[in-house]
Amino acid sequence: MRIVFFANTDWYLYNFRLSTAAHLQAHGAEVVMVSPEGPFGERFARHGIRWLTLPMDRASLNPLREAFTIKHLATLLRRERPDLIHNFTVKCAVYGAMAARLSGVPAVVNAVAGLGYVYASNGLKARMLRPVVSTLMRSTLGSGNSRVILQNPDDADALTRLRLVSQDRIRVIRSSGVNVERFQPCTDRATDAPLRVLLAARLLREKGVGEFVEAARMLKERGRTVEFLLAGKPDPGNPSSFQHEEVQGWHDAGLVQWLGHVDDMPALMASVDVMTLPSYYREGVPRCLIEGAASGLCIVTTDLPGCREVVTSHGEDGLQVPPRDAASLAALIMQLDDDRAQVRRLGAKARERALAHFDERLVIGRTLEVYQELLASPLPAARAPALGCARE
Repeated sequence: MRIVFFANTDWYLYNFRLSTAAHLQAHGAEVVMVSPEGPFGERFARHGIRWLTLPMDRASLNPLREAFTIKHLATLLRRERPDLIHNFTVKCAVYGAMAARLSGVPAVVNAVAGLGYVYASNGLKARMLRPVVSTLMRSTLGSGNSRVILQNPDDADALTRLRLVSQDRIRVIRSSGVNVERFQPCTDRATDAPLRVLLAARLLREKGVGEFVEAARMLKERGRTVEFLLAGKPDPGNPSSFQHEEVQGWHDAGLVQWLGHVDDMPALMASVDVMTLPSYYREGVPRCLIEGAASGLCIVTTDLPGCREVVTSHGEDGLQVPPRDAASLAALIMQLDDDRAQVRRLGAKARERALAHFDERLVIGRTLEVYQELLASPLPAARAPALGCARE
């Protein structure tokens, strides 16, 4: 049995879907990763996984170029003859579903982790693209022998309300899962050390990065010794991304410690107290929040789709801040700086929620159940338990 994973970056497949691939291998399936070229793709060979590249530009709107991408993908699928293709992100779901139809792939799973820039932004470009994207989603995502996996019920309601996908084809699986053995609470953080607050995400405006930096500025002006850490890189393929020079300026001004891309996230999270994501992006379930929760960090985020799956009640399993409100974010961080017992209590509650809902073994099990709904023959029994994949 052969299964293809298709995403718009090799980084996504390597960091978020390697464990799923390992479980499929344990069931005797061959997994093929497909993405544009990138620096992570060569690492798949170390795990016995083939990686194929696709000429695809995430930011392109050129119809001829996009048609060429779909044709190339269809040719690839016709050659590989997979039993199932699993597409990730809206664009890949639409293109993957089209290519699967052209090449005769018998089963399609489309995973949409949040509705992304086109639905999150009110900019002119996003508003112009929205009806086009909606038409493409309506004509592709729910057709044939397929299922759509969403990460939160708000997105499920939105897709059915907009008549993009029928409700019977939607499956809600909260998050892509986290390795709760790899991400563990740190027990030896000094209680008298400065509070360390982390935002780890693509550096997009809708992720609340600007509000995070402004909150840091406010606390610095008040003479607070809170340390603000920013992990992540600008995303040139997204129109709402901050520019490198802008982010470097925040770092040089001493507002934040900009770490860029971080490979060893468990070690970074073991060194901080609070994970914040003041997002007003149309999230699925943000990976950084579930990793922070598994690490026993106090979570500060917004009460918006995706984020509210991690912090369900303000003051119970985390804190919720209004979107686009740097002053409220600064006030909450000062509150935590003054009450370290609250930091520890909320971190413990976050860990409990991660174990109960976001353990990647639960998520992978539910994903394989979706595959079984579609495959002509069931997956063979696993040869041995698949362990969480270590990443270099």
